[in-house]
Amino acid sequence: MNTQLSFNEAETSHFVDVEENGQHLRIHYNDCGSGKETVVMLHGSGPGATGWANFSRNIDPLVMAGYRVLLLDCPGWGKSDSIVNTGSRADLNARVLKQVIDHLDIEKVHLLGNSMGGHSAVAFTLSWPERTGKLVLMGGGTGGMSLFTPMPTEGIKRLQALYREPNIDNLKAMMDIFVFDTRDLTDTLFKTRLDNMLAHRDHLENFIKSSEANPKQFPDFTPRLNEISAPTLIIWGRNDRFVPMDAGLRLLSGIPGSQLHIFRDCGHWAQWEHADTFNRMVVDFLAHA
Repeated sequence: MNTQLSFNEAETSHFVDVEENGQHLRIHYNDCGSGKETVVMLHGSGPGATGWANFSRNIDPLVMAGYRVLLLDCPGWGKSDSIVNTGSRADLNARVLKQVIDHLDIEKVHLLGNSMGGHSAVAFTLSWPERTGKLVLMGGGTGGMSLFTPMPTEGIKRLQALYREPNIDNLKAMMDIFVFDTRDLTDTLFKTRLDNMLAHRDHLENFIKSSEANPKQFPDFTPRLNEISAPTLIIWGRNDRFVPMDAGLRLLSGIPGSQLHIFRDCGHWAQWEHADTFNRMVVDFLAHA
């Protein structure tokens, strides 16, 4: 796999100011490529996550296919300002994304969301369907209970432990079940992720405060999924120990015309674990669905 990017994080880094419930927030995003159509990538909620870190293996193929790619750091992650959120985190992220693309004068975007990013993409689509092109949802998109897996899941418990005690042992414990094959989890990756976490302790503290104020940060959108008319590709890992695979089946059942691809030997990070196949699938879906 070629992991050498044509872009670097620093050169594509930008900020925009938004307002959220009377609070001023400085939001960070990376802007790659110059295609007529724009793909927005939305990351998950793990400590130390950023748009760039989550999707570094997916940027070049989309840019080479002719798309402009935006990678958003949601409020409380990466270089974006932190916030204590007492409502729906998915809808908060959607409102912030709306302001970002308004600022950039982008009329319509394709949304590619992993975990929390999937929830946020669905929230955005339900609120602004006219601004949504196509949806790609990986390991997220709706809340609610699993029929088969005790909740909170093993992965979410380890994520919460890492938020409470951000150290290398807890990070490795979480990442050990985050992906199916851990051989690509290098010391450099662990160090980068840990440095990201410790550089913004306010992000960690405010995530805990938010969870205490509202344990259900990601609502169950299942009753409203039939409202989505955007072409939707759902991608899941058969071995996902963070968000059970039956959540993907609920998305498939609820979203008209949607399709589901399941990777065997894959955890919660399909776009990273099976990047080459994932990239080909997404490029084809965006071009032809």
